[in-house]
Amino acid sequence: MQLYSFFNSSTSYRVRIALALKGLDYDYRGVNIRVGEQKADDYQSMNPSKGVPLLLDDEGNRLSQSMAIIDYLDETHPEPRLLPAEPLARARVLELANAIACDMHPVNNLRILGYLKNKLGVSEEQKNDWYRHWTAEGFTAVEALLERHGHGSYCFGEAPTLADCCLVPQVANAERMGCDLSAYPRVMAVYQHCQRQPAFQQAAPSRQPDFIA
Repeated sequence: MQLYSFFNSSTSYRVRIALALKGLDYDYRGVNIRVGEQKADDYQSMNPSKGVPLLLDDEGNRLSQSMAIIDYLDETHPEPRLLPAEPLARARVLELANAIACDMHPVNNLRILGYLKNKLGVSEEQKNDWYRHWTAEGFTAVEALLERHGHGSYCFGEAPTLADCCLVPQVANAERMGCDLSAYPRVMAVYQHCQRQPAFQQAAPSRQPDFIA
């Protein structure tokens, strides 16, 4: 398999966590989205969304959305499962994962922040206020979901799920952006537990071949 990734992309980070948890080997292909490599014609021909991650499996199939990629990996390499088989447990994991993947990440990703600053002319302070606002909105909801349905060292028990794959990169981004996360003790407890686990360490931005300090 080949994974087109950027070290600091939270969506790529999700997929790297899933691959590491499943013990799957892949060739890492760095795509520097800060300088626009994702817009190159040869890359667009593979991924019309002009983003990362992009997975090419060992049969030549291409997938370009992190949630679809992880679902595909869970079906084709089901151990360990990241989405429970039991319907309500699966729905709870998806509920929390999508609170991050659908509500938080899309409004705070690199191209949105770039559009705010470069096209709409907002100041750096206004851009940061935007980021902090949507981070607080999102993690307030995630914290409530964890308090209501979460349990164990991970989001849902003593084994990682898709929810943890989504939570860890989003917290890492928020920390990098200087957000105050003290109001989310359950979120941070899960994050800190994950940070001590080998698969999550292997997937961390600083461990990737395209890491930029």
